[in-house]
Amino acid sequence: MPNTQHASNPDFSSHAFIQLALDNQVLKFGEFVLKSGRISPYFFNAGLLATGEMLSLLARGYADALAEQIKNEGTNEQELVIFGAAYKGIPFVAATAQALWLHHGINAKWGYNRKEAKTHGEGGNLVGADVSGKAVWVLDDVITAGTAMREVVEILEQAGASVAGIIVALDRKEKGQAEHSAIQELATTLQVPVRALVDIDDLISYLADENSQHKDATQLAKMQHYREQYGV
Repeated sequence: MPNTQHASNPDFSSHAFIQLALDNQVLKFGEFVLKSGRISPYFFNAGLLATGEMLSLLARGYADALAEQIKNEGTNEQELVIFGAAYKGIPFVAATAQALWLHHGINAKWGYNRKEAKTHGEGGNLVGADVSGKAVWVLDDVITAGTAMREVVEILEQAGASVAGIIVALDRKEKGQAEHSAIQELATTLQVPVRALVDIDDLISYLADENSQHKDATQLAKMQHYREQYGV
């Protein structure tokens, strides 16, 4: 799976993304109560990916993953359609479309949904590329229970589209109600690939890395315990 540089086209790596996320409080270590009631030793807030550097690095990650997927599948890159769910997914999908063009020469079509359907002008609740009859890749930050993603799938199906695959920024790799994670359940239900740029194992590796700016043996132990207790 998927050296932060001061440049217009930084390469994506899980290490660089984790470090940048920590530096900007997007990723925090500590104790956080989740909706499930679990006490998590870390929290990821994609809403704080609010600088050009962070958005560029994330978009590069999405773009690289999509380009790799297309190459492996042997599909026509000119048919690539990507979709971001309102609201956080909108800047993600727009930036990714740019990254695909700038770094891979892929001219992807992109779109997103409105929270509420527009009743004037062109109307409807979808904006951007026409997704009817298309297989669409969906970009998201983190899938927890999978509820929001299922709503996106329903929106696309109502528009006559199907889901080609899903890419998320972070996979917590946690058990849901059963022994599988929400991502595993979605992949099985939809019969599509679900990929992640970074997962909890990457976070653990980062904390254990001697060269990490945030190396922390205590936090590492907490992360490892949490993984053993709730991981898939």
